[in-house]
Amino acid sequence: QGQLVESGGGLVQAGGSLRLSCSASGSRYPINVMSWYRQAAGKQREMVARIHVSGNTVYADAVKGRFTISRDKLGKTWFLQMTSLKSEDTAVYICSSTTAWGDTWGQGTQVTVSS
Repeated sequence: QGQLVESGGGLVQAGGSLRLSCSASGSRYPINVMSWYRQAAGKQREMVARIHVSGNTVYADAVKGRFTISRDKLGKTWFLQMTSLKSEDTAVYICSSTTAWGDTWGQGTQVTVSS
């Protein structure tokens, strides 16, 4: 099953940038898809970005052109570079991995954007 640990969240002013990291460990299976989700207070969890092992990426419309997902060569760590942050980006950001076993989720890291 493995474990995911996020880092890099924090407080930033609107227009600023943050880089989130997600590190995977303990999985018996290779990770096929690496994703970032977010959940704002009182709202449903939504997909922010995902990257396939092939390198193909998908972004939510709300973050296109501002956020970039990437991964390291080993496929054990992935990142979310967030730029031009807006107050509506405030949420808990959660990373997820998909393997042949299923999905694994991290605990989340808080991102707060002050206006």
